[in-house]
Amino acid sequence: MKYILVLQWSVNSEDDYDELIAMEDLLEENLPGAHGFVDGHDFGTTEMNIFICSDLPLIAFQDAMTSLRSSTRWTDVKSAYRRADEDRYVVVWPKTLKAFSVS
Repeated sequence: MKYILVLQWSVNSEDDYDELIAMEDLLEENLPGAHGFVDGHDFGTTEMNIFICSDLPLIAFQDAMTSLRSSTRWTDVKSAYRRADEDRYVVVWPKTLKAFSVS
C-alpha cells in the first residue's frame, strides 16, 4: 500500500479508549479490502488515531465516513494521509484544517 490514512480525535478521558477500539473494530469489519486495511491505532494523552493503509486514501476516507458517521465522535474527526515513505501529510478533513501531525 502506498499511503497511510490517519483518522484522529482529541482525547478527553481514558474512557475514549473504548470508543477508539469500537470504531477500529467497525472499520475492520466494513472497510473493503480493495480500498485498504486497518493497520492499528495509538492512544495518547491528547489525541487518538486509527491508521489505514491504502492505495486509495480518499476512497478509504469515504468508506470510513460511511462506517463511522453514526458515531458521536465522527463529527470531531480530523484526517490526513501521507505516502508511506514520506512524512508530509495532505489534509482530507476538515477542509479548513491547515496543518496535521501525529504526536
